[in-house]
Amino acid sequence: MRTTHAVALTLALGLAAGGARANDSTAELATGGLVFVKNDAIQMLAEDLFVSAAEIKVRYRFFNRSAQDVVVHVAFPMPDITIDGPDQNIAVPTEDPANLLGFSTTVNGAAVRTDVEQRVTGADGVDRTALLQSLGVPLAPHLQATGAALDRLPKHKWDALLKLDLAYVDEYDAGKGMERHLAPRWRLKTTFYWQQTFPARGETVIEHRYTPSVGLSVQTALGAPSMAREPEILAHIKKYCIEPDLMATLSRARAAAKAEFGPPYSEQRIDYVLSTGANWSGPIRDFRLVVDKGDPDSLISFCGTGVTKIGPTTFEMRKTDFTPTGDLAVLILKKIKPEP
Repeated sequence: MRTTHAVALTLALGLAAGGARANDSTAELATGGLVFVKNDAIQMLAEDLFVSAAEIKVRYRFFNRSAQDVVVHVAFPMPDITIDGPDQNIAVPTEDPANLLGFSTTVNGAAVRTDVEQRVTGADGVDRTALLQSLGVPLAPHLQATGAALDRLPKHKWDALLKLDLAYVDEYDAGKGMERHLAPRWRLKTTFYWQQTFPARGETVIEHRYTPSVGLSVQTALGAPSMAREPEILAHIKKYCIEPDLMATLSRARAAAKAEFGPPYSEQRIDYVLSTGANWSGPIRDFRLVVDKGDPDSLISFCGTGVTKIGPTTFEMRKTDFTPTGDLAVLILKKIKPEP
């Protein structure tokens, strides 16, 4: 069992890993921003969100409109990691068993110490955290150490986990004949959290950053004539608001490269959950989104209105009195350059 490590994205706009073998596509994990207990006293004055395949950064300015200090529970949920079979490829940017995305946060410029909670549930929805801990099995199902720990368990423990549908037997030939390995089949939910004080009639600035989970495809199928009407291509076009001009560019690139399949571009996909952030008083007074495609030769597509290009690789969208209702999905098409 092995996992593809890469970068992806998500936050205030809005895993399953496993025995990856011959698959040229890696799925992204959707992440969002900070989650607050609903409080009518706390207003978000501004949110400045930066999204790229390498990093996500968010800066919030909050204002406590009340005459008393307000203490609220603040949480940052990691994307769930779910494994239920051997053919899943999920992008996980770090090897940390808890801080999967390298998440860090500051309040008014000072680093915040957070607590972390991790819970494991099986396919039946039952909490199995204590069981795995009693067996000495890591909770993160995507790590090689987890598979190794399962393999070391005695046979009767294998049988018990299989009966609970908390594991499955992965059989394959890796060049040394058929092998049998016990592999995880569970969901891991990880949440970082802390208590935050918002001073009476005062501003509080919270910033955080992390490495996104980026979905990858070695070559895009967009622009491939044989795939033009396939449901997954039509869904792609809708999800990322891909315009006819971009499709025409990809078709010309495919023709110029004399490619039988798609154009010479690979995909990077980033999902960001915006809608989870609407737990403050009223809309966001000043919202700014900057998306960076990374390379001037890359193409990019995402849904938005009033988007302007502000640099060779960066695009900006600003909104006033903004209430997020949908999520952000970004598609970056990287040009495949011929090897020297």
